[in-house]
Amino acid sequence: MRFAFLLLLLPSALVAQKRAITFEDYIALKAVSDPQLSPDGKWVAYTVATPSLEDNRNVARIWVAELATGKARPVTNGPGSDRQPRWSPDGKTLAFISTREGGAQVWVMPIAGGDARKVSSLSDGASDPLWLPDGSGLLVVSDIKWPAQQEIDERNGSFPTEARIWTGLLWRHWDDFRAGKRQHLFRVDIATGKATDLTPVDHDIPTIATGGDGDVTISPDGKDMLVAMHGDSTIADNTNVDIYAVDGPTFHRITTNPGADHTPRYSPDNRWASYLSMERPGFEADRVRLMLGDRRGPSQAPFDATAGWNLSVGSYTWCPNSKCIYAVVEERGRDNIYRIDVPGYKRTRIITGGVNTAVQVGRDNRTLVYAHQSNTQPAEVWVNGKALTHHNDSALAALDLPPLEEFGFVGAQGDSVFGWMQKPPNFDPARKYPLVYLIHGGPQGAWTDSWGPRWNNQMFAARGFVVAEVNFHGSTGYGQKFTDAISQHWGDYPFEDLMKGLDVVARLPYVDSTRMGAAGASYGGYMILWVAGHTNRFKVLVDHDGVFNPVSMAGSTEELWFTDWEFGGPLYANRDLYEKWSPLNHVSNWKTPLLVVHGQLDYRVDLSEGYQAFTAAKRMGLDAKFLYFPDEGHWVLRPRNRRIWWGTVLDWLEGHLRESAHP
Repeated sequence: MRFAFLLLLLPSALVAQKRAITFEDYIALKAVSDPQLSPDGKWVAYTVATPSLEDNRNVARIWVAELATGKARPVTNGPGSDRQPRWSPDGKTLAFISTREGGAQVWVMPIAGGDARKVSSLSDGASDPLWLPDGSGLLVVSDIKWPAQQEIDERNGSFPTEARIWTGLLWRHWDDFRAGKRQHLFRVDIATGKATDLTPVDHDIPTIATGGDGDVTISPDGKDMLVAMHGDSTIADNTNVDIYAVDGPTFHRITTNPGADHTPRYSPDNRWASYLSMERPGFEADRVRLMLGDRRGPSQAPFDATAGWNLSVGSYTWCPNSKCIYAVVEERGRDNIYRIDVPGYKRTRIITGGVNTAVQVGRDNRTLVYAHQSNTQPAEVWVNGKALTHHNDSALAALDLPPLEEFGFVGAQGDSVFGWMQKPPNFDPARKYPLVYLIHGGPQGAWTDSWGPRWNNQMFAARGFVVAEVNFHGSTGYGQKFTDAISQHWGDYPFEDLMKGLDVVARLPYVDSTRMGAAGASYGGYMILWVAGHTNRFKVLVDHDGVFNPVSMAGSTEELWFTDWEFGGPLYANRDLYEKWSPLNHVSNWKTPLLVVHGQLDYRVDLSEGYQAFTAAKRMGLDAKFLYFPDEGHWVLRPRNRRIWWGTVLDWLEGHLRESAHP
């Protein structure tokens, strides 16, 4: 009897033993991604990556799981990393990208057993493999030196230097110097390894900017190929990416829309050509439409299969019978999966909750394999609403990970605005907790019910903070009008939403409104600097890669269409708006301690923006600190740098909100 009584108590005791997540827990979690369904629908190949502090990189392996049983096993090992698994058309061979012999190259492996074999030997590596329908080869993307002979070569002569010379815009992109090279599409022969450049022209193919979820496709009969390419002579100041048909050395432009067209696909029956499209030129966050063209109809003119919808299609996959399409759609802080009938174009929500991506469709046209994640669950492979893989289950079982809670209020312009709130582990409603208020970037982005690989709610909450975040005007997933509202209004509508959302959270009985901090990255970092000049409600601030002065950003960023759109034209044509929304012009009001984080390789928001913000803070006499990463861009990705980032940011917040003695 006594033993039975103890058994009854056991579950609650186990719950009580759960603890807050630590960085060591966080960095040890597996990153599951890129599920690929086999042609017979029986197996799923996918990638599992584990961050390694020792190697200071993510070590990735290919796994295969059986749909019927869930049994999973790794199929690659050894040095380097393996990713991007792709099944051959007959399902007997798995192609993948591996760095096991240095640079990233294409390898193939018989799935029934046998050694992997290196296929490609491209000088700058390979990525994004796509099988030809007859299985004789693959298409891959690779950088090449372009042109082959350059001015700097002649000037260097026998004494090579690291100097660069360029004459065009977009000479760098995100964290990559693009001057002197192009991205081209190659055909790699499986039998011989011979690589042939299919796009020997002075363009990046596929496009490197305003592209989509796979910008190369081949028709089922292997006769036709479509790519997304920016064909203009100048590409930095516009988004005019179009779909082109590749016919040997000739390119035929298929679309003429001045906005961005990308993600081309053929239907399995070869009747339909499809792609995603944004209508307005120069706007990278316009509503993304699903466009279809009937290749057998009297008119092959494309039409909007999502007409009348106010949401965007993020990615899509054809059903095997060509009578439906499954689309990933961001909707109110979640990425849902919709089925779209073809024809008829009826939309039905099939999968909802959390973030669901990388959809694969089974032979029955109803079995869906995809990556699913939520705020309490890193991504795993799921099938029709149930987890197929369980790479992180045992690690998560020991952790207290409270779920997100949604809240709403009336914000700017009388619109409904929504946000998320995260309570700390071992929450006690009778206590008063400090608040960390997170502000997202984009600015056309959103906080979603997802497991953040960088800005992770659970990691902030683990330090004993209530975490809150608002999807202010400009956020995606709440209709295009709501998204549009932030352009030319960087400092008013979003700021009003954030302050009204803060009012809601600060009134909660368990939030200590005298101990509130805020942190944000990119546009979120901009808003942190704007907040510094417009309110003293926060005790501490964190700016990661934020815009300090839109005037200087306009001359140092690489995608010029972005600042042109957001501030109503180039700087020289509309300087007043750049100045109106510049945090620089309100530095005299700064009083709040500020941590500035920036990476040397951030070419979107140049490092000089961080330098300026830090200099202003110190000259105002503030308690300020600068965290500098010489080897990171807009995001902090290397495991050791992530460790430094989390430790520095959390200690900075805790030191000012909990009065702890941290350096």
